[in-house]
Amino acid sequence: MFDLIIMLSRYLFIFYIGLFLWQAIVYIAYEQGGFLGSPFRAISIQRRLVVLMHLTAFLILAYDRDTHFFSWQVLVFGAVALAFLLVAIQLLDRFYYEGCPLIWTGMLFLMDVSLIMLQRIDASLAYRQLAFMALGLAGMLVLPSLLRLIPRFEIFEWAYIIVCYGLLICTLLFGVEHGGSQNWLEIGNFSFQPSELAKFLFVFYLASVFRKRVELRELLITGGLSAGIVLLLVLQKDLGSALIFFMTFMTLLYIATSNEFLFFLGMGGASFAAVIAYHLFSHVRVRVAAWRDPWADIDHGGYQIVTSLFAITTYGLLGSGLTKGMPLSVPVVESDCIFAAICEEFGVLFGAGIICIFIMLLYRGIRITLDCTRRYYSLLAAGITVMLCFQAFVIIGGVIKLIPLTGVTLPLVSYGGTSVLVSLMMLGIVQWVCVYCEQHSQAEEAKIQQYAGRRYTHE
Repeated sequence: MFDLIIMLSRYLFIFYIGLFLWQAIVYIAYEQGGFLGSPFRAISIQRRLVVLMHLTAFLILAYDRDTHFFSWQVLVFGAVALAFLLVAIQLLDRFYYEGCPLIWTGMLFLMDVSLIMLQRIDASLAYRQLAFMALGLAGMLVLPSLLRLIPRFEIFEWAYIIVCYGLLICTLLFGVEHGGSQNWLEIGNFSFQPSELAKFLFVFYLASVFRKRVELRELLITGGLSAGIVLLLVLQKDLGSALIFFMTFMTLLYIATSNEFLFFLGMGGASFAAVIAYHLFSHVRVRVAAWRDPWADIDHGGYQIVTSLFAITTYGLLGSGLTKGMPLSVPVVESDCIFAAICEEFGVLFGAGIICIFIMLLYRGIRITLDCTRRYYSLLAAGITVMLCFQAFVIIGGVIKLIPLTGVTLPLVSYGGTSVLVSLMMLGIVQWVCVYCEQHSQAEEAKIQQYAGRRYTHE
């Protein structure tokens, strides 16, 4: 009987994410001058859908087929996680009351999917993930007050890049290897990925440099320092992060200069460097060989991508049903290949919905970038948006064999304390820029109306 409920729940999860995305369209249509429904009701429905998805999933996860009872440990954790989501909604509304609500709902949906899948894979990972999410939320709430204390933090551009180099050099010298990449630092029992923290600093550095007119000398210095960061990541065998850093640099360079020649010159140089790296580094050749024909070395280099493809395609559009798949058969499923596990149990349609949520976040980040009148904040929002969404493209593209698989996390979804913390803080920065733009646009409008009123009185 319960197996039948699980099979029927597949349609329910598709309904949840489909209606969630439709409400996003309703909200965006209202902003563009159309009307498909109330935007406030659309956001309210999205929040309720997150709660309903959470309740449905954890009731399924808590059921024990052997005893025919519900596990109280899973129910308690599900209740704590739900309380966290509800508190997050209230606090974010209070501290970022003029921010973009679609970013919050998209973020909460992805975080809830993360908790559901990690509870399914390994409950201990879900507990730690929730703790890091709570820490990241606390950081987001403190962020506006910190930024107000430093009104011109763009003047610290050299501090950003120096600390960024320090983190990566320490990782290269003293780092430990996980999953083939030497990109972790361990301090006692505590371990973290310095490259995740470096992402935050790198965006701040680029925005600080490109906020002003870039002359040839500054361009060469910035390009050289950015190339050094990418080289350090390549030496650590962290190819995914190297690609993300490079594309963030190229995007902000093009936004700052509007120079197509520089953009294509940079892309051509990167292609040439990729060919050289292919011949110099054996791990690059292994990744490319596994991407081109994973079945040729299915027992070693190609095993992860083959099992990932089987997980995505075996159960079709609707998936096997939550708890009915075999996600643990995919290596490193909790971080690198969690998208494959989502597609296996929730279905390919649900996986496509996850991609659409990232597209929604990309669109909202671009809108904030275009609406911001201060160049530095605009570049900051653009860099963060590109970095997060391109990271999602890199890992999803690797899991589905569109590009070679690299060991990066799916933002807000994959297990990883440093990744979750940095992703949440980055979204907090984007929302802070949104609030800044909204407040200053209102101030400008008030000045115009005040001036118009004085002129009318004078006449």
